[in-house]
Amino acid sequence: MRRGSAEDEEGHVSSQASPTLSLKGIGASPGVAVGHAYILDRKRVRTPKLRLAEAEVDPERQRMRTALELSDQQLSDLKDQISRTEGPEHALILEAHRLMLHDPMFVDEVNRLIVEDRINAEWAVRRVARKLKHLFDNIPDEYFRERRSDVEYVADRVVRNLLGQVVDEEVSLPDHAVVVAHDLSPADAAMLVRGGQVAGFVTDLGGHTSHTAIVARARSTPAVLGAGRASEQISPGDLVALDGTRGIILVNPSEEQLALFQETMRRHQESEARALAAKDLPAQSTDGFRIRLVGNIEFPEELPSLLAHGAEGIGLYRTEFMFLDRKTPPSEEEQYRAYRQVLEAMDGRPVTIRTLDLGGDKVPGKGRHEKEPNPAMGLRAIRYCLSDRALFRVQLRALLRASVHGHLRVMFPLICGMSELREARSELEACRTELGRAGVPLGKRFQVGIMVETPSAALIADRLAQEADFFSIGTNDLIQYSLAIDRQNREVAYLYKPLHLSVLRSLRSIVTAAKDAGIPVSMCGEMAGDPIYALVLLALGFDELSMTAGQIPTVKNVLRQASREEATRLLATAMELTTAEEIERYVRTEMDKRFSSEG
Repeated sequence: MRRGSAEDEEGHVSSQASPTLSLKGIGASPGVAVGHAYILDRKRVRTPKLRLAEAEVDPERQRMRTALELSDQQLSDLKDQISRTEGPEHALILEAHRLMLHDPMFVDEVNRLIVEDRINAEWAVRRVARKLKHLFDNIPDEYFRERRSDVEYVADRVVRNLLGQVVDEEVSLPDHAVVVAHDLSPADAAMLVRGGQVAGFVTDLGGHTSHTAIVARARSTPAVLGAGRASEQISPGDLVALDGTRGIILVNPSEEQLALFQETMRRHQESEARALAAKDLPAQSTDGFRIRLVGNIEFPEELPSLLAHGAEGIGLYRTEFMFLDRKTPPSEEEQYRAYRQVLEAMDGRPVTIRTLDLGGDKVPGKGRHEKEPNPAMGLRAIRYCLSDRALFRVQLRALLRASVHGHLRVMFPLICGMSELREARSELEACRTELGRAGVPLGKRFQVGIMVETPSAALIADRLAQEADFFSIGTNDLIQYSLAIDRQNREVAYLYKPLHLSVLRSLRSIVTAAKDAGIPVSMCGEMAGDPIYALVLLALGFDELSMTAGQIPTVKNVLRQASREEATRLLATAMELTTAEEIERYVRTEMDKRFSSEG
């Protein structure tokens, strides 16, 4: 791991020495940081390309075996180190990389190229990695697109070992360094945050669901990822100010800009301190309306940060990560252990687990031969589960067995009509009966709800509420389906408007249907964690909002300082307006008046 050396005190670049550079990326871990740049060079090593004589093929395959064994041992050692210092949860990512080293899709294909094309192992590894990465390119789900990086990390480790290069060089960081890199492997990110000196992360690649983002959020370290050519534009020792909420980076800021950042950082730190002090206080309005604030997670490693920030439970546990980087789907026993771990860690707090939300082409061992032209609207989520009942039943049995260990709630994604809900519940009850007859211990009956994320579900919410135990509104999909825009498409992403009048009317009708039926209603989309929308959601009457750990303090702070009555007045005025721009401008202006002095 090569790196640029940080400047000494005399060598630091002052804010007057260079013009200020402003960069924009993805706010992947909230918070504000100011520190000097430490450049970590993670660019790929140059790969030699050689043709082999027939007599060189077997020795080359042996070189490959040796490199794989060394890579596996390195990852095992790193996993043990991180488990001792950070706990076992962080080590799960490295275990996934170890599995890739033994995956026939990777190993067998590399050996085939060595034998049939007679090319050296380094070249073969790069060719196979490129092929595997292309499989991820057209996946609409951001989380799974980010897994391309995992293939690159594993391939890079193997190639460096083939070349005899140092792979895991120990890094000694100065205090309060802002680590700047082209990209960071999970091992890099986890090892760097161990000592606590990292003030923040800036990377050229990555996004909100990358491993760097997950590790940063778990340690409450501000991070701006996906910042283009930041690692080329920032020099060692440059003063860097970053806002991990808004995705803003200032390099060598002016004194005035630096003062503003430092004031924002001070307010954020005060807000964090208040949050930690008030983490056990309820998110309750001044006139007594109570909203439960819970967390969204993908990995168990996020649990400590959630609890430290006052989460009252888990509102969305995405189970898809268990299906990544493997040849076959996880077994019932493996899933049971994962769900049990989270339920026990939450110690009686409610844990809402969403059943598999993938398309059939992403499930290992279940690949479809025909590529779907529009996978976001194709055979995915509950539709896929109901088409592959055996796979679905494995997950349902694991959930039923895990229900012994905590307060479980289960929800089905992408429900469009009553028949899907009834079929899914029927499968669950069939599994309950099967396990009961076999004498398997089961917990008490748990709530079974649905994700409301399609316009059809919103329009028949009154009927669905008669047979669902709770609603959880997935605003990310509901908004893009309602407005007919792909929020990943840069050409139309500007049309993604959570305060569009049609969206507000849909939310109001869904909440009303839930209240009329006497069932709780929550929101787990990005809208739930944005403090700008907190009073709108308070006025609508949500029982629960689910978000990332770092968002909980600010949202709680807003809710505890406002009354439901004033929130209702704000929403009523907003819904008298017509365009999304008018509504957003009005809501932002009103929120600034009330909370502009808050962190």
